[in-house]
Amino acid sequence: MRTRTFVLCTALMVLVAACVWSASAAVAPNTTDERLIHASGTGEVTTTPDRAVISFGVETKDTDPKAAQAANSQAMNKVINAIKAAGIASEDLKTTGYNIWAEEPDNDKPFRSKAVIYHVTNTLQVTLKDVDRAGEIIDIAVANDVNRVNGLYFTLSPEKEQTLRADALTQAVTHARADADAVATAAGVTITGTKEITIGGTYVPYYERSFNAPMAMDAGARMPTPIEVGEAKVTASVSVSYLCA
Repeated sequence: MRTRTFVLCTALMVLVAACVWSASAAVAPNTTDERLIHASGTGEVTTTPDRAVISFGVETKDTDPKAAQAANSQAMNKVINAIKAAGIASEDLKTTGYNIWAEEPDNDKPFRSKAVIYHVTNTLQVTLKDVDRAGEIIDIAVANDVNRVNGLYFTLSPEKEQTLRADALTQAVTHARADADAVATAAGVTITGTKEITIGGTYVPYYERSFNAPMAMDAGARMPTPIEVGEAKVTASVSVSYLCA
């Protein structure tokens, strides 16, 4: 009886050991001994913006909302026709806002109108492909009944942005490789290839210029509105993992 028990226990132990060995073999990771150098780089390209975007507004008011609306329509049509006559294409003009709101009378203040005043505002965005004409177009708009200049900024056309983005990325990769080569030389290893490249963010800025509308109104005195374009910097970054031996 003891002999049978001993034999049974021995068999169970062998079976358990075999299962453990099998399980260990199944989960054993198949790893490779890679030697890597991680480096990052940034590229920067300086350029001159080739697009100017100006936002104009015409605001009219009247106690009769229809009268305010009609006056606004007349004024904005005059502005649009003047800008088109200056050579700006219809595709570069876009209405970005239209608003009608009522100004309630302040009954607590004497000598103030007791009537409701209706304000009508129409906003026009003009994109210029010749940035040097920004001051000229502002003067034309103000001379033709624009009474609000909401803003002006400079940016890049999609074509120029794509070209400069590629240049900035090329610079970023070159800088990353230079750093990796320096580290490899110091560590006594040789870079044999590239395992992975991650492209970081690309920054294409726009530059805003501000000025006072009354400056543009001096156009009648032959004093054009001065606008300086300035420069823009396009930046890009990459992270690279290099194989080495």
